Amino acid sequence: MLNGISESGSDVVGSFISQLQALQNRVKELEAENSKLSSQISKCCCHKTEEMQNGSDVESFKQGVESQRKNTGGYYLKIMTHHSKRYVALKVMYFGQRFYGFASEAQMDPTVESEIFNALEKTRLLVGDKKESQYSRCGRTDKGVSSVGQVIALFLRSNLKETDQNHKITGELFPEARIEGEIDYVRVLNRVLPSDIRTLGWSPVSIDFSARFSCLAREYKYFFWRGNLNLSAMENAGKKFLGEHDFRNFCKMDAANVHNYRCRITQFEISSSNMSFEGGQLCAIKVKGSAFLWHQVRCMVAVLFMIGQGLESVDVIDILLDIEKTPRKPQYAMAPETPLILQSCEFEDVKFICSSDSGQALRIHLENEGRAYQLQSAIFQEAALSCLPLAKDQSLLNDGTIKKVTSHIPLLSRPTEPSYEERRAKLNSRR
Repeated sequence: MLNGISESGSDVVGSFISQLQALQNRVKELEAENSKLSSQISKCCCHKTEEMQNGSDVESFKQGVESQRKNTGGYYLKIMTHHSKRYVALKVMYFGQRFYGFASEAQMDPTVESEIFNALEKTRLLVGDKKESQYSRCGRTDKGVSSVGQVIALFLRSNLKETDQNHKITGELFPEARIEGEIDYVRVLNRVLPSDIRTLGWSPVSIDFSARFSCLAREYKYFFWRGNLNLSAMENAGKKFLGEHDFRNFCKMDAANVHNYRCRITQFEISSSNMSFEGGQLCAIKVKGSAFLWHQVRCMVAVLFMIGQGLESVDVIDILLDIEKTPRKPQYAMAPETPLILQSCEFEDVKFICSSDSGQALRIHLENEGRAYQLQSAIFQEAALSCLPLAKDQSLLNDGTIKKVTSHIPLLSRPTEPSYEERRAKLNSRR
């Protein structure tokens, strides 16, 4: 009996030892698996996660999120930092009528830029905030101004995976020409962008590319109805802009931030289109240059309209470009913003890509939008036919607006704005 009990106890102890060894082996396997996964996570993640161990950490996190909201134009970014990335230039078009300009720094909504970043967030293409993404834009169009050739650049999520010598995923080692298997950025973004913004193409670019500083030339177009304007006089006057000049009398001066007002205009021309309305011919002024000042094109067009109406001489351009003779800008209203478009931005060796499917969808969308605007135009035309005749002291001007007939005050006889030097002296006295 005693021998039986001893043998049974021995079996139980042996069973416990066997189970203990099995558990110890399993723990070692789990520790090895945990170490392996931790190593993989450390290689794939692009940012460091901070643990919130107390109330101060939570408060710090909240402050960081709020700071991000302020720095990104009032919207929160959902950033895909653990994905591979590549530096991309996007070509964008937009109708500017409902936007408070392109840039979102003014904290006025909506802006074109805020809508683009909202779309990038929805599509999970963002890999960082503006600074981390090396975001840049070519032109900073004002409220109401449109574009068919705006260019921005930033890091975006990529389908391609490349590793450096340390086996870390990076977006900086992709060959720029490699596009096979890449995300169709045009298709993905256009699915979520509002109807008045569209991506026209994308291009891989090197990480030292800047949409602003790498731009070789910018081209603007300004549409207008010909009416009774003297196009020959306007074109002769416009040719005087060609070359490098000081355009401080043809812009809105920002003496606090801009100290050089010299710009080079390389092309100027006026052309007629095949579009007409009520017998009026639609024309366009095309201006091309390396860079433009604030409101420069609209100021140039305003003076050209005065020349086209016979209110100013062609020679007034020479006088306004001579800052020694005319150091102060005469007060005059700019041309309206709606007919102005940023036509194109030129870069060296940047070729934008658009897949055939995305291109077809884009054409269909633009054709449908065009038809919708034509329907609206037909309604406005019917309304115009129903209007009462104009009063005797009113006239319909060539820009399509009804204004009181007033006598023209020559530009050189008008009150002037402060000169650059006077503005700087005032700024310095405040400091």
